[in-house]
Amino acid sequence: QVQLVESGGGLVQAGDSLRPSCAASGGTLSIYHVGWFRQAPGKEREFVASINRGGDSTYYADSVKGRFTISRDDAKNTVYLRMGSLKPEDTAVYYCAANRFIVLTGKSSVRYWGQGAQVTVSS
Repeated sequence: QVQLVESGGGLVQAGDSLRPSCAASGGTLSIYHVGWFRQAPGKEREFVASINRGGDSTYYADSVKGRFTISRDDAKNTVYLRMGSLKPEDTAVYYCAANRFIVLTGKSSVRYWGQGAQVTVSS
């Protein structure tokens, strides 16, 4: 069973960039489809981005398309989320997620969750 640990969250200003990462242990990341979700206070957890096992297909929520980039380094067992042109509405806890058998597109497709990393964007 894979364990996922996020790091690299923080407090930034609007327009800044941030690149949180997700380190996997207890399993080989290369066999998992992985992705990122986020949950803002008082809101449902929502899909942000995902990348397939081979790393040749990526998927994004409309709200982050063109600003965020998901990538993976299987040699380091790590997934990254490059976040650019950050907005106050991007403020949320960001969760790493994984599933061995299906590409992540929504909460129901997730088998494993990380503990989350706070990202706060000030205006």
